[in-house]
Amino acid sequence: MSLTLQLPVEDGSLRHYALSQRTPVAPPAKPAFNRIAYSAAHVVAEPFAPIDPWLEAAIDWDATIAYRRRLWSMGLGVAEAMDTAQRGMGLDWTTSLELIRRSLDAARDYPGALVASGCGTDHLSPDAARSVDDVIRAYEEQMAAIEALGGKLILMASRALVRVARGPEDYERVYGRLLRQAKQPVILHWLGDMFDPALAGYWGTADLDRAMDTALGIIAANADKVDGIKISLLDKDKEIAMRRRLPPNVRMYTGDDFNYAELIAGDGEGAQPNHQQSDALLGIFDAIAPAASAALAELAAGNTSRFHEILAPTVPLSRHIFKAPTRFYKTGVVFMAWINGHQDHFVMVGGQQSTRSLPHFAQLFRLADDAGLIEQPELAARRMKHLLALHGIEA
Repeated sequence: MSLTLQLPVEDGSLRHYALSQRTPVAPPAKPAFNRIAYSAAHVVAEPFAPIDPWLEAAIDWDATIAYRRRLWSMGLGVAEAMDTAQRGMGLDWTTSLELIRRSLDAARDYPGALVASGCGTDHLSPDAARSVDDVIRAYEEQMAAIEALGGKLILMASRALVRVARGPEDYERVYGRLLRQAKQPVILHWLGDMFDPALAGYWGTADLDRAMDTALGIIAANADKVDGIKISLLDKDKEIAMRRRLPPNVRMYTGDDFNYAELIAGDGEGAQPNHQQSDALLGIFDAIAPAASAALAELAAGNTSRFHEILAPTVPLSRHIFKAPTRFYKTGVVFMAWINGHQDHFVMVGGQQSTRSLPHFAQLFRLADDAGLIEQPELAARRMKHLLALHGIEA
């Protein structure tokens, strides 16, 4: 079939685009990394379920777990039931717990496979929260359920806590209580309001430096119960500043989908090894998994220049997927899985496939081609033409 398409551009006109047909980036057969790298993973919706998609979630469990096996085969861990899986944007707590259970079960087939699972308060409506104690009880309910499955926790930021907290001391109270009772060290999660506007002012203040002081104080007081912290502020200088202040052996997991390459590579500066580089917990790794795996293997082998060479073309792609409104980035992640044949349809939980425009998808398609992330050119072209036809472009 023809690998030339008519793609729209921002001014509404159409331009011919021919796929490069370059050899796609391939992950190593036996990946070995010197960083911990989690990919937050998306869920595959069940398009044939007789539900109201805005109100209910139906998951294709086989396709969803198959995607996680793909990530593990590339050496990547899975950050489960996070915002990439549309947690809080279509995926409720009951379905999230089932996802966590199935993912942990599947991981047992992969010796050494990493899974860390999102633990939050999303079954408690922020409007229903009346006190900090309500938030603590909600967190504890999810903690108990995940730990009963043998899961490692990612303590997700809480919309309900933002609503009821009066200041930093309430965050200290909540996190101190949770960390003291955690069965194993957890990953903390600081998600900026560009990802979720309801999280504005997290840690009790809109001042990011003061918020960082509060978070670091909580970590220092409970360092033996904190594996690391993931921050998603899209501000590399804030991440580096916080990284420099972490206690020894507490990891910085970059969640910066704009500057991940340089943050993971590190700068070699700082008093402790964990001050010099970031590990990773990234939504973009779902979309660029082959490149992420190949690059991390090169970094572990000491080939830093090759690491950057592989990841550099993925950065414009990531910045496009995560452009404002950033919370709609999941649509680009699922689009990538669809055009590359990892799911049979472009339908999302909550109907979220509608959150981006056709010109956005067209540019994403071009950038994926530039980055060597079109795995099957004929399939990708055919599926892109289907999407174009649905929007009235039949040529």
